[in-house]
Amino acid sequence: MLVPYVRRNLSAFDPFRELDEIERAFFGSNDTKMTPFSTDIKDTGSEFVLEADLPGVKKEDIKLDLSDNILTITAERHSEFEEKDKKGRYVRCERSYGSYQRSFDTTGIDVDKIDAEFKDGVLKLTMPKLVEQKPEPKRLEIR
Repeated sequence: MLVPYVRRNLSAFDPFRELDEIERAFFGSNDTKMTPFSTDIKDTGSEFVLEADLPGVKKEDIKLDLSDNILTITAERHSEFEEKDKKGRYVRCERSYGSYQRSFDTTGIDVDKIDAEFKDGVLKLTMPKLVEQKPEPKRLEIR
């Protein structure tokens, strides 16, 4: 049978990890568990550019929600095979499916001008900074 060989390092033995693996094997994995995805945020001076890796996610399965200066990115990756096929034919199945979510503070961002693009599994958000309005100097008259 074709199964990847895993060499165990006894000095790195973690009984809690072993118990977690036993629980997962007995009860199954929880596909609805929210897990994070990787992001990079770059400050270009006038804007922030956020790039999030979402491989295998379709554009229609990504949601961007803004509420109380918090931007929440939610993505869902669907399984492409039925559970019976997974149990019957796969020797090993390691690709993850489920929901992914991250939240970001948008204080100082012009949220009305955020631009979102999704290409080749990467979500790119261009978020312009708010332009600070300096009050114009004026002279007050004395009465």
